[in-house]
Amino acid sequence: MAAINDLIAQIKDDDLRSRIDAELKRLLKQKKFGLVFEDHMPEGLNEGPIYPTLRIMDQVLHAPDKDLWHALIEADNYYALQLLAYLYPGMVDCIYIDPPYNTGDKSWKYNNNYVDSSDSFRHSKWLSMMKKRLVLAKKLLNPKDSVLIVTIDEKEYLRLGCLLEELFPEANIQMISSVINPAGVSRGGEFARTDEYIYIVMLGKMSPQPLPLSDDWRGKIKGGYKDKLRWNGLMRSGTNARREDRPNLFYPIYVSNDGHHINKIGNSIPLNRNRNEVESHIESVTIWPIRSDGSEGNWQISQERLAFLYEKGYVRLGSFTENGMSFSYLKSGEATKVDEGKFPIIGHRDDGSIIVDESDYEARFIPGTQWWITSHDATQLGTKLLNAIIGKRFDFPKSLYAVHDTIRFFVVNKPNALIVDFFAGSGTTLQAVNLLNAEDGGKRRCIMVTNNEVSEAEAKELKRKGYQPGDEEWERLGIARYVNWPRTVCSIEGHDVNGQPLKGEYLGTDKREMKEGFESNCVFFKLEFLDKTQVALGRQFRELLPMLWMKAGAFGQCPQLEKDGVPEMLVLPENHFAVLTDEKSFGQFVDEVDKHEDITMIYLVVDSDMMYREMAKQFPKKQTCQLYRDYLDNFRINVTR
Repeated sequence: MAAINDLIAQIKDDDLRSRIDAELKRLLKQKKFGLVFEDHMPEGLNEGPIYPTLRIMDQVLHAPDKDLWHALIEADNYYALQLLAYLYPGMVDCIYIDPPYNTGDKSWKYNNNYVDSSDSFRHSKWLSMMKKRLVLAKKLLNPKDSVLIVTIDEKEYLRLGCLLEELFPEANIQMISSVINPAGVSRGGEFARTDEYIYIVMLGKMSPQPLPLSDDWRGKIKGGYKDKLRWNGLMRSGTNARREDRPNLFYPIYVSNDGHHINKIGNSIPLNRNRNEVESHIESVTIWPIRSDGSEGNWQISQERLAFLYEKGYVRLGSFTENGMSFSYLKSGEATKVDEGKFPIIGHRDDGSIIVDESDYEARFIPGTQWWITSHDATQLGTKLLNAIIGKRFDFPKSLYAVHDTIRFFVVNKPNALIVDFFAGSGTTLQAVNLLNAEDGGKRRCIMVTNNEVSEAEAKELKRKGYQPGDEEWERLGIARYVNWPRTVCSIEGHDVNGQPLKGEYLGTDKREMKEGFESNCVFFKLEFLDKTQVALGRQFRELLPMLWMKAGAFGQCPQLEKDGVPEMLVLPENHFAVLTDEKSFGQFVDEVDKHEDITMIYLVVDSDMMYREMAKQFPKKQTCQLYRDYLDNFRINVTR
C-alpha cells in the first residue's frame, strides 16, 4: 500500500489523482476472500542466492560410543531453512515451532526494528515473516508421513490458521487448546488467560498414535479410558438402531433355559414377517433384539461373526429380563488385545466367556482437543525447571512435558525420527527429544535453529556500555550462546551452569534422575556464508566438511581437517561417508570404500556430468552427490523458487 500511495501522489493531474485515490479506497472496502496481507520485504534479509555453510563453535560429547548427534545452529532461521532444505529435502518427520506470538511486547524484530502494538502493519509483517519460513519448512517435511506443529495464542491464531490452510491444502489440520497457566494471567477488564493453541498439520498418512496416558488425559469422557478389557453391548443403540434400519441384523438367539449357553443362532427374517411366527428351539429361550421401550431393534454384528466370537469365549451372557437378555461382546480391537496376550486368559465364566488378568494392562488412547494437563504448566515445569539449570536468563519457556507429549503422539513409532525446531529459543525441544529417547531407547535426532538476539533491555544496557552487535560481550549474552547452548550442555551432562548435579527426577514411570543426563551428543554450529567462486575452485573444502557430515546423516563426531590443503580423498566409515576430491585417485577410492559397508554417502568432486555418472555407477547401493556442482546449483536455482 505504501508504494501505491507514493505512486498516486506523483500524479500531477489533481482530478485524475483524486479519482484514482477514491477508486482505490472503494476497492479496499470490498470483501476479500482468503488471507490477504502485505507481502513485506524480508526483515533485512537477502532474498538472492546464498551459499551457506556451518562453522563448529562447540560440542558436548556425553555418549562417545553412540552415533546420536543433535545440532544447534546459530542463524537467522530464514537462511538456516534454506540450508536444511538442501540437506534434508522431504526427509523430516516432525517440525515443532513456537514462533513469536506478535503480542506487541517488542519480542521480535522486523527490518532490524522491534515491532510493537502501534505498528499498523504489525499483523501483515508477522504473516509475511511466517509465510517465508513455512514455505521453506514445507520443503523439509516428508509429504507422505510427517507433521508440522505450531503453537500460538489468540493474537494471531486466526490468521495463522488461514495461512496454514493456504500453504498446506493437502494436509489434515487440527487445533488443540492447551492450558499452560492454570492460575491464569490477569488482564484488566478481561478474562484471565490460561491457555494457548497448537496447530497440528498432518501430511500423508501421519496421525496421532494412541498412548498410555495419565489420569489428566482421561477427562470426563463417558465410560472413561479404563485399564481393563472393554465389553461392548450387542444391542445396537443410537442411530440406525431400529429393525428396519438393519433388517439383516434382526435375528433370534436361542439361549439355554438356565441362561448359561447359546444353543443356536437363528437366521434373520424379512421385514414383512412377524417374529412371533418363528419357531422356537428345543430347551431354549428365544431372544430377539428388543429395545427397552419394547420396539424392535437390531444386533451390532452378523450371525457368523457372533458365532465365531462365542466359540472363542468373546461373548458374555447377561441375565434374563422382561425384554429377553442382554449380551456383550469384544469388538475387534479388544479381541486383538486378548489374541496378542495383552490380557492373559486365566479362566472362563459359567457362560463360557473368558476371564482375563487386567492387572498389568494400561490403556492406550488418543485424547480430545482440550488439554488441561498438570505437567504442561509453563511456570512450574517450564520457567522453574529452566531456572534450576541455567538461572534466570529466559522468560516464558514452554513446559518440557508439553513439548515432549505433543511430539510423542507423532514419533512414538518412529525411533529414528528427524525433528526440527527453527524457533528453538531456550532449547526445550532438544531436551524433550532426549527424554523421549531415554524412555524408549529411540535414536531420534533433533536440529535446533535460533538466532543470537539479546533482549531489548539487554541491548540498551550493552549500548550504554559502548558495545555493538558483533562485539564479544554482546554476542556472549545472545539467546543461542547464553541460554540455548548452556541448557543443552547441562541437560545432556546432568549438571547446572555452576557444575552442580541437577536435582530431582523427570516425570514418568522410570523415575529418571536429572543428574544422569542423557546418552547423546550435540554440536553447536554458526551458519556462515561462502564465496561461490572460491567454492567452485575447490578452495573451501574445509569449510564445507561439517555440511557434508550433516547431509550424510550426522553419524559419529563431526570430522575436521587438522592440516591445510585438500586431501585427494576422505574415507570416513565412522561418519558413514566418503569424499573424492581428485578424480585421478578414483580406482584407489573405490577400493577403500568397498572395505567399509557402513559408508552410505559418496561425494564426488568432478566437473564433467558424464564422468560423474560413470563414477556413480560404481556405487549402485549408495547415495552419491556431485560436488561442488550440486551445492552451487541448488542455491543458485532452487532457493529462489
